[in-house]
Amino acid sequence: MNRWLLFIHLVGAAVWLGGMVTVGALVPAMRKAGAERAQIQAVARQFGRVSWVALGPTVGVGIIALIINPDLVSALPGFELKMGLVAAAAGLALWHQLAAGDQSPARRGMTQAAILVVTLGVYAVAAGW
Repeated sequence: MNRWLLFIHLVGAAVWLGGMVTVGALVPAMRKAGAERAQIQAVARQFGRVSWVALGPTVGVGIIALIINPDLVSALPGFELKMGLVAAAAGLALWHQLAAGDQSPARRGMTQAAILVVTLGVYAVAAGW
C-alpha cells in the first residue's frame, strides 16, 4: 500500500479507537463530577461527528488500496475477518448513535464496550493475531 494511503488509513483508525477510549473515560468522570446530561450528550455528539469523519477515509483508503492492488486480499491473513469486524463495529456504532437517546446509561455503556471490543478485534486481526 502506498505510504500516504497507509498513513491516512492508520491515522483514521487511531482517531476512531483513541476517541472511543477517551470518551469512554470522560463520560463516567463527567457524571461523577456532576455534569448535566446535556453536557455529556454534547461531548458524545461531537465524538460521533469526529469518529464518522475518521472512519470514512479509513474505509475509503482501504477500498482504494484494494482497487490499486487486489492481491491484498490474499496477502493479508484474516482479511475477510477484519472486514467483517469493521462492518460490525460500524453497524454497532450507527445503531448506538441512533438509539442512545432511548437507552439507559448502563445500556449505552454496554453498547460502547461492545464497539470497543469489536474494534480491538479489528486491530488484533490487522496485527496478525
